[in-house]
Amino acid sequence: MERLGMITIGQAPRTDIAPIIEKFLDGRAELVQVGVLDGMTKEQIEQHLYPESDDYVLTSRLVSNESVVMSREKIKPILQAKINYLEEIGIKQMLLLCTGVFPGLTTSNSYLIEPDRIIPPTVNALVARRRFGVIVPLVEQKYILKPKYSPFGLEPVFAVASPYENDEASFIEAASELKGKVDIILLDCMGYTEKARELLSNAMGLPVLLSNSMMAKLVSEMI
Repeated sequence: MERLGMITIGQAPRTDIAPIIEKFLDGRAELVQVGVLDGMTKEQIEQHLYPESDDYVLTSRLVSNESVVMSREKIKPILQAKINYLEEIGIKQMLLLCTGVFPGLTTSNSYLIEPDRIIPPTVNALVARRRFGVIVPLVEQKYILKPKYSPFGLEPVFAVASPYENDEASFIEAASELKGKVDIILLDCMGYTEKARELLSNAMGLPVLLSNSMMAKLVSEMI
């Protein structure tokens, strides 16, 4: 059986997201999970990986179900090491479980599937001339993610709701912020689930795109 590597920037296993990926793999491949933060305590993460001023800010989930905030610049060497490890154990295809932008990641022979290279152009084709909304986990991401869409002429309206806080009210608030301003919405984090998509779709009566589901469908075609 083929193996698909899945790298979370949090801790593995991702019991919230793995079932979405496995649904589309439909038994054709074994999912091999690793996490950038594997083996670290929340205190260690906050001490060594917390963002500095003007850092590119990311968030993910621990196996304890707690969420953490981290600096892209600080986790990038660890992420590259996880990629190297998967190559060493013979993984030929890997999915990065993050929609953030990570310039300069490399592989020797394996294929690294980076959502930030796939989702923006795909969404651009789907959005066409419609008004485009994006929901992100952190307030800081409303500003740092704009350049990801600007090469495609997209000017999203952003709102914030974390996939990791178990707070439905934040999604209703985000829906209220976007109401009347957008025609289609992207949940721009691999941590959002179908529950969040349904909540927003029902609240707004609009199409809502789920990043991890989009990536799962595309990756499954390569297995």
